[in-house]
Amino acid sequence: MTTNWTVTRILRDRNAGLYLAGLVVSAFGSSALGLAAGVWVKDLTGSNGLAALCTFAVWAPTLCGPALGTIADRVRRKPLLIGTNLGLAALLLTLLAVDSRTRLWLLFTVLFVYGTTIVVQDPAESALLATVVDRDLLGDFNGLRMTAVEGMKLVAPLTGAGLYAAFGGPAVAGLDAVTFVLAAGLWLPIRAQEERPQRPAGTWRTQTAEGVRELWRHPLLRPLVLAGGATMFLASLSSSTTYAIVDALGHSPTYTGVLYAAQGTGSVAVGLVSGPALRRLGERRFGAAGIALTAVGVAARAVPSDAVVLACGAAIGLGLPCVLIAAFTAVQRELPGPLLGRGTATANTLIFTPNVIGLGVGAGMVELVDVRVLLIAIGLGLLATGAWLGVFGAGAAPDRAAAHPDQGPAQIPAHPDQGPAQNPDQGPTPGPAQGPPQAPGQVSSQDPASADRTSARSPSDANPA
Repeated sequence: MTTNWTVTRILRDRNAGLYLAGLVVSAFGSSALGLAAGVWVKDLTGSNGLAALCTFAVWAPTLCGPALGTIADRVRRKPLLIGTNLGLAALLLTLLAVDSRTRLWLLFTVLFVYGTTIVVQDPAESALLATVVDRDLLGDFNGLRMTAVEGMKLVAPLTGAGLYAAFGGPAVAGLDAVTFVLAAGLWLPIRAQEERPQRPAGTWRTQTAEGVRELWRHPLLRPLVLAGGATMFLASLSSSTTYAIVDALGHSPTYTGVLYAAQGTGSVAVGLVSGPALRRLGERRFGAAGIALTAVGVAARAVPSDAVVLACGAAIGLGLPCVLIAAFTAVQRELPGPLLGRGTATANTLIFTPNVIGLGVGAGMVELVDVRVLLIAIGLGLLATGAWLGVFGAGAAPDRAAAHPDQGPAQIPAHPDQGPAQNPDQGPTPGPAQGPPQAPGQVSSQDPASADRTSARSPSDANPA
């Protein structure tokens, strides 16, 4: 009853509704193109490795995430999002010229710029979110966001596959361009009170190093971030086998749209149950359970059966996001306020950089190793990762949610220089628009937003099917 009331409250809010609609429209186009790009390359070259490199091209800019993310701290976020969306729409239209394998360089170049722009947009969306949605609704909005965006992946990949089969890759690129224009149009009337952000103190290297140190010395965050990075690396190796699995099933490359939809079903479900599951299990056990489920799904895809492969896709969609949700939720709850933004950006880079490396390695391995052997080996690696996280969690400081279920919300740890800890029920520290001017170095009212989002990117975008 409470959840239904909260969702209704979010959807009735004008700004939140427009913001969510823009995200859903953009996700629809991106999911359709994500499928079509790989199929496009597969048809033109016949290479599973080159098809897998499409996802690698989009995710490679994540390696420069902290550097690119500072752009969002130097300009107003709403104009940045609208401008980059319109720029991406124009860029995608250049793919109309890709009609042979000799012009594939253009496709990979566009995908790389596409990924770079998304890395810039992620922190801008996080910061803008704080001005669009009430702070006490941020967590619920994020769950609704994941469900809505992943729900689009139940229909977008199939739409993209059908459009590609009928009209070819350029038609899908045109569809994606239209969705970016629509998203920009939906965000234009959002009423956001933004001032030009102040230039962050210190270099991006200094800020990143501080975030890394804080994450590494924390007994809860370190194992979660390490397990998240290992999981994304192994899952990216698995995603590189998608087209080989489709070949083994005897289907055309467009059948990957069906696999995308199966994984999307699981991702929709985890968006609905992650909040209660986290409260019951705590971060580490929730993450470990998700990794174990992913391991079973990956290994079982070695069975050459449509029914088994589709069920495995749903299991992977359900299990893979768990460790990411657990890790970023723990970062939000455990890091002191002045480090929330940097800590979240650093955790994002540390978790998703192995994913980028795995996509590149997997594109080569799928050409050299039997796909069944590769899937079983990856499944065993994931199972070992989940077991390590579960055992490590049992011997370390207990998760607050599991250890003290009746004590209510935990206090946010205070920074040594910021005074006593704050209880979330007491409301946020007054920001520039809410109270007295902030002291130098104090976190702004927008900073926590990047941590409030469980993941700037969807794991199914990184490791489809």
